[in-house]
Amino acid sequence: MADHYINRDGKMLRCGFTTGSCAAAAAKAAAQMLVTQREVRRVELLTPAGILFQADVGERFFDSQSASCAVRKDGGDDPDVTDGMLIYARVEYAPGEIAIQGGEGIGRVTKAGLDQPVGEAAINSTPRQMIAQAVRDVFTGNGVDSGAKVTVYAPEGKALAAKTYNPRMGIEGGISVIGTTGIVEPMSHTALIETIRLEERVRRAEGKQSLLLTLGNYSRSFLAEQMPFLLDQSVTCSNYIGEAIDAALAYGFENILLIGHVGKLVKLGAGRLVLGGPARFIDGAEDTAPLAGTNVLTVSAGTVGVAATNALDGVAVSFASGTALSVDPGVADADAKFSIFNKVTA
Repeated sequence: MADHYINRDGKMLRCGFTTGSCAAAAAKAAAQMLVTQREVRRVELLTPAGILFQADVGERFFDSQSASCAVRKDGGDDPDVTDGMLIYARVEYAPGEIAIQGGEGIGRVTKAGLDQPVGEAAINSTPRQMIAQAVRDVFTGNGVDSGAKVTVYAPEGKALAAKTYNPRMGIEGGISVIGTTGIVEPMSHTALIETIRLEERVRRAEGKQSLLLTLGNYSRSFLAEQMPFLLDQSVTCSNYIGEAIDAALAYGFENILLIGHVGKLVKLGAGRLVLGGPARFIDGAEDTAPLAGTNVLTVSAGTVGVAATNALDGVAVSFASGTALSVDPGVADADAKFSIFNKVTA
């Protein structure tokens, strides 16, 4: 298999394969061993992106009723904590359809708003479809008329999950089996934005009407010192303020509280909604109109006061911060808008 590369900021980076692709490939190899009663040492799987995934098959076992094996996760040049871990699948004959469940090291959903309902294994919809199709194709191709129980597991998953976003999003006990294309694009902007949207959906599903956005480590440290009781409710949007606000409006949040370093908030004050990479600016009534019914407040996690953001005039009010938070006295109707902060902290 030829490696697949993408150009990211002038550098060619090698793509990898998702946990979903690894789980589906392992399930396919296990199904092949089950129906043929022969070892399978290498497996091929066509990903939803149309790129062929070829993987070595390890930890092989089979008998007349079940088979299991593992595929090693290849994250390419992406800094993925799951890179190199083994993703296992066990396939067993069973009546009915093909049922998919999570075993050791696969997280369990504990909050609404995620791809799977509360109580289910954190194996997302596309990987479930890939796994079921892979097993079904093997059974059909070998004349086997049976259902199957497929168990996906990753013994290293529980320990590695602590280094992921899973605990923040309400996925406990292990990693998620994810991926919509089957391909990992290194340093993917799309993946980062989807994580922001996912966290916002979780907060909205919890019944929250006010969204607390942080920009990164500096603002989260500030939040931990000033308002530690809100840390677990915040969503980190990094440089993608515009995308975060767009999603917040789509999900029906009434108020947005944005906490960040003064240097970044100055860019927002100039109308820039993406703080790194290609610029996206607020420009005129057409861009500010969607914000008309939403209250957006910005807080500076520094010691320098921030002037009112002219680009969001009438929509946003800025806070200055030293050892405490205070409303910028230069903003009209600041007392009324301060009630939003009270709602967020309630």
